[in-house]
Amino acid sequence: MMSKNSIEEFAGGLSSAKPVPGGGGACAAAGAFAAALGMMVANLTVGKKRYAEVEEEMKEILIRLGVLRDQLLELIDKDAEAFEPLSRAYGLPRETPEQREEKERVLEAALYEASMVPIEIMERILEAMGDLEILSKKGSRIVISDAGVGVLFAQAALDGASLNVFINTKLMKDQITAQRIDKKAEDMIRQGQEYKDRIYSTVMSQIR
Repeated sequence: MMSKNSIEEFAGGLSSAKPVPGGGGACAAAGAFAAALGMMVANLTVGKKRYAEVEEEMKEILIRLGVLRDQLLELIDKDAEAFEPLSRAYGLPRETPEQREEKERVLEAALYEASMVPIEIMERILEAMGDLEILSKKGSRIVISDAGVGVLFAQAALDGASLNVFINTKLMKDQITAQRIDKKAEDMIRQGQEYKDRIYSTVMSQIR
């Protein structure tokens, strides 16, 4: 599985002439790193007398972020898998009316699926951002900067994944469905920006 490869192998795949892994997989990986950074902050908060009041909350965050990290790693592969039928659809013949109709049908379905994977990446990242906000306020002060780094990774991944949504929905014939998907992505972009602004401000106020 692609997500089980080393960072060096994954980076090599990204830099090759092959279309996958690509931007979508990179966004899922960046989101996983954001969740992992949050887990580090929580791990360094658990067991400290100074943070005894938030001990249980930190343990709950560890569980949630662990699940999100693993889901995002799985989405690296899922994004690559969604591209394959789309690539095949573009190569279908369109010489006869029947072939053109079939190609349009297959392409439409593939575009939809290729849009929904980055939507799922965005959803998981937003969940992680919610926990990063808690960590920026309640986590150990000695690693508070890592909550800030995490949210910057998260926002880049969120915004990047949205590009993979829009490039596919733009080509869909069913513009009602496309607009619904776009609206979902736009709402998450806005929420992510709000998270980033709040968390970054919280972190900076404590380290500057």
